[in-house]
This record gives sequence, structure tokens and C-alpha cells, in this order.
Amino acid sequence: MKLFVTGGAGFIGSAFVRLVLSLDKGIAIVNYDKLTYAGNLANLDSVAANPNHQFIKGDICDSAASARAMAGCDAVVHFAAESHVDRSISNPADAVHTNVAGTLVLLQAARELHIQRFVHVSSDEVYGDIPPSSFSDENSPLVPSSPYSASKAASDLLVLSFVRTYGFPAIITRSSNNYGPHQFVEKFLPLMITRALADKPLPIYGDGLQQRNWIHVDDNCRAILAVLERGRLGHVYNIGGPDVKDNLTMAHSLLKIMDKPESLISHVPDRPGHDRRYALNSAKISRELNWKPVIPLNQGLCQTVEWYRASCAR
Repeated sequence: MKLFVTGGAGFIGSAFVRLVLSLDKGIAIVNYDKLTYAGNLANLDSVAANPNHQFIKGDICDSAASARAMAGCDAVVHFAAESHVDRSISNPADAVHTNVAGTLVLLQAARELHIQRFVHVSSDEVYGDIPPSSFSDENSPLVPSSPYSASKAASDLLVLSFVRTYGFPAIITRSSNNYGPHQFVEKFLPLMITRALADKPLPIYGDGLQQRNWIHVDDNCRAILAVLERGRLGHVYNIGGPDVKDNLTMAHSLLKIMDKPESLISHVPDRPGHDRRYALNSAKISRELNWKPVIPLNQGLCQTVEWYRASCAR
């Protein structure tokens, strides 16, 4: 199989590329990434010499370049996105352009090239604010709150429209908050870790009691690979971690792991439209594809802290 991976120099995309190539499944990867602020070729150092890995710098919004790069591939896994909520609030146009228009470009190219499977990687944020003790399943309504989540919901609907209208062979994954090594430092956990390492204040939005469903990036990538190989076409699969923790608790856990004082926590004004709770029901992927997360949260946090500690020391 020859696989076209978009955003493969980013956090989740590069983890997926490293996973697939480490399994020696005979899968060749064309890695297509624009290398914006969150894309980093250093994330791919371990596979740079692998003959089954080809990197092409390109923009998913460029229809001609995307089609040329995709030609000859059998399947697509689409990670590329403007994924930071704060950036989408300050500049919604970028999120819509990349996440909606870019996805449409890829769908059209994949349809014309008769791609066999198209996995669209989305987010639990499309479900919006989830009430306490509730969990979103794949049939829950899409009620996005931010320009980012609205753009991801729109791209999901585009994918499903191609499935319905053209019989297009697509599948959607929606994962909870990913964490782990190589994540860009503006995201919550790497921001907390890198600031704590420098003994700087940890900015916590509002009261810090916003709850998130945490999953290690390697667990998510194993799930995406299972969906690529065995998922049902036209379906959506939630990929959630076992732990729902509020941001303040996560910050306290990191400070404990790092042996840093809790006085570093600093509450700042809340983000506009900030959802209070995300939580996924992942029973479908567990039942159909026999997937479950295997990396305990504390173990994953310790591993992540050590990676950033080593990275900051270099």
C-alpha cells in the first residue's frame, strides 16, 4: 500500500508516520506538509532515511500540487489542519481556508484519482460543550463553539456529503485531547511543561475546571491505523482516552512530576466561548476494531515531561 499523509510533519501526523514505518507492514508513505509554524521536519528525523518515506513540501489548498503528490497512492490519511483554538479566534479565516477549503481540495483530488480509502482526522470539539456525566457518541449532534471547531465540523460534513453523493470511500475519526512528545509548545500541556521547566508562571484560563478527555498520541495513532485498515467506509469513529481531567488537575499533576511549586499556577481571563467539558464514548471502535488505549495517563505524562526536559536542554 502507498499512503498519502497530509500534515505528516505535525504532532499527530508525524507520530502516525513513525508508527506505521516502525511496524514494517510494507506501507510506503508520501508525507505532504506545508511546514507552517506547527510542522517540524525534526519530528521525522527517525524516519528520514527510511526508503518507504518520501517528504513533499506542499499546501493542501493548492489543487494542482496536491493532486500531483497524491497520484499513485492507494489511500489518504488527512491530518493537516489549523488546529489551535486561540489562533482561530484571532484569525478565523485561516482556519476556514485550511480546514474546509483544503479538505475539499483533497476530496476532489482523491475522487478523481480513485483513492480506495480516505481517513479524515477530526476532533471531539465538533460536539461542543458536553454536560456533566455525559459522553458524546458518533450520533451526537455537532454543536461547535469556536471558529476552529466549526471549521472541523464543516470539513466533517463535506466528507460525509461525498460519501452520500458520490459513494466516496471515506471514514472520519474524532479524537479527544492528544498529548505526548513533539507537540507544538502553544498547546496546553507543552506550554505548562516548558514554562514550569523555566520556573515561569503557568497561565490557566478562568477557574481551570474545564474538563478534557486525554489520550496519548501513540494510542490515537494506533486507533487511526486500525480505522484505515479495518474501519467501515462511511462511518465515524470516536477515539477517546480513559481519563477525563480538568485543566487545573493536569497542571497540578505536572508540577508534582516535575517537583515544581504550585505557586507557579496563575489564573488568567478565560478564553471567549470556552467549552467546559469534552468527553467521548469510544465503545464503537472498541467493539468493532478491538482497540483500546494502553498508555496510562501518569506514565504518559512522565514520558512527555522527560522528552521536553531533554529537548529544552539541547
